[in-house]
Amino acid sequence: GGGGAMGLHASGALHQGKVAEIEAQLKADDPTQTQLGGEERINLWSLSPSALEELLVSWGAKKFVAKQVHQWMYEKGATDIDDFTNVSKQMREMLKSKASLGTLSIATQQESKDGTIKRAYQLPDGQLIESVLMPYNDGRRTVCISSQAGCAMGCVFCATGQMGFARQLTASEIFEQVLRFHCELAQRGERLSNVVLMGMGEPLGNYNNVLTAVRRMNTEIGIGARHITISTVGLVPRIQRLAKEGLQVKLAVSLHAANDRDRSEMMPVNVRFPLSELMQTCRDYVRDTGRRITFEWALIAGKNDTPETAHELGSLLRGLMCHVNLIPLNPTSGYDGKPTQAADVKTFVDVLAEYGVTATPRVRRGIDIDAGCGQLKSKVQKALGRGGAPL
Repeated sequence: GGGGAMGLHASGALHQGKVAEIEAQLKADDPTQTQLGGEERINLWSLSPSALEELLVSWGAKKFVAKQVHQWMYEKGATDIDDFTNVSKQMREMLKSKASLGTLSIATQQESKDGTIKRAYQLPDGQLIESVLMPYNDGRRTVCISSQAGCAMGCVFCATGQMGFARQLTASEIFEQVLRFHCELAQRGERLSNVVLMGMGEPLGNYNNVLTAVRRMNTEIGIGARHITISTVGLVPRIQRLAKEGLQVKLAVSLHAANDRDRSEMMPVNVRFPLSELMQTCRDYVRDTGRRITFEWALIAGKNDTPETAHELGSLLRGLMCHVNLIPLNPTSGYDGKPTQAADVKTFVDVLAEYGVTATPRVRRGIDIDAGCGQLKSKVQKALGRGGAPL
């Protein structure tokens, strides 16, 4: 607490270790990795179309066989090599002995009354990550995926942030989360329409793997870039880099507070990249890409849901091409915040409108099944008798 610079100074000291960790992650700029290493089998889902063709031709197949396999995997949503019925039995046996489809295995799954499916996947090295499929009444099918095992950002209200960072996910592990649900929907004659990278991890903290995976979702699964949302806590240099990619993806920035004292208290990243820097970068992003930015705001009763806060946020965002997503807080065991009441949400939206800022409360999904990310993993690990991710 404390006022002004004092408060910031206190948060700075409190979050010192996290800030250093965020710095280190940016500096490392981990290169794209398609495989973890040590795999016995070749993961067919990790190969580009040209790499797939090269592999099958090296095993004596004709080029058109690669096209057939590609079709089975991405258009028809086959999840078993035996499903490739127009590929010769001999080639299928070869594939079964040397290759696999994917590396994730379902550790646990929960289904909500509203049709939301939440999964914890176990990775080959034992890490757990989460993916959620959210069907909406308007026909949208949205999958929310993880970009890292754990997270280094340390936001105090977030279940994953409370676990700490374990490792970067490979481009294939990120892509496979989308492909799995795409396959399941395709087999039912439905289509995966949207992807949001809002699961475990900071997507822009795993920049190269995330971008590689996003491009593959677009080219191989056919999900339009405008239907893919990358979220960030506000890693300024990475937002600047994303602006130059020429990708039509949506960017969502987690804001949650409209002044540095409050934001630095909740989000260590703000100590390193304070609001003045972040907002300038967001203005540049909109100018350079011509794309609207979404700001995420988790409403925490009595903390950041008051009319005063709404005025402060309105002033901060006035004149910027943006939209505010208001998220009723998912309570987590490590944080005692409570969600905001409906009447207060309406007031908050009305105040923002005075500044020309549009805002919508997000529909809560899967509330009966711990669908806030990191919540299921905590549960699985309690059941397995372990703590959080290794720090």
